[in-house]
Amino acid sequence: MPDQKDTVRQTVYGYSPNTEREAADRRLILNYLDSGRDALTRDDPAAHFTASAWVTDPSRSSVLMAYHNIYRSWAWLGGHADGDGDLAAVAFREAVEETGIDRLRFLCKGPVSLEVLNVSAHIKNGEIVSPHLHFNLTYLFEADPLLPLKVKEDENSAVGWRTEAQIMAETEEAQIIPVYEKLLAAMKRY
Repeated sequence: MPDQKDTVRQTVYGYSPNTEREAADRRLILNYLDSGRDALTRDDPAAHFTASAWVTDPSRSSVLMAYHNIYRSWAWLGGHADGDGDLAAVAFREAVEETGIDRLRFLCKGPVSLEVLNVSAHIKNGEIVSPHLHFNLTYLFEADPLLPLKVKEDENSAVGWRTEAQIMAETEEAQIIPVYEKLLAAMKRY
């Protein structure tokens, strides 16, 4: 049975990049893994793995997002791997924790997006978090928009379904706009 790091390596290695940026980011992630550093946990303050959930409704007209307390903006769902090499399970778990919806359906087997994200310095739980990188993989899910939502108050102040127009109008982080464009396109293919 492969260990958690091998599981992540297989997932990243098996991912077929859709853009030149994804190909470059994939190479960086694989090089980091080859260096022997443990990016699967937050013990490495320079870079670590995260997994995200892009949750769409059946009509593919809206996406379930949370209003993130740290960044003060609407954002996709997700979080840190924290040692779990099954990034699909991490994405699922984070989506459930952040929205209260536990009836999510995977729309495809593997990740639909891979990127290295720059995280700015910020304060979390009263502690300073230095700038670092997130090695992120995103998984595509579908959920019923009529299911009740629940806010995870220590991370988010709202949860709701956002249209493509709202997502693009409300996204203020320049590095996230091409990622969201990529994910909006991906959800329409399934």
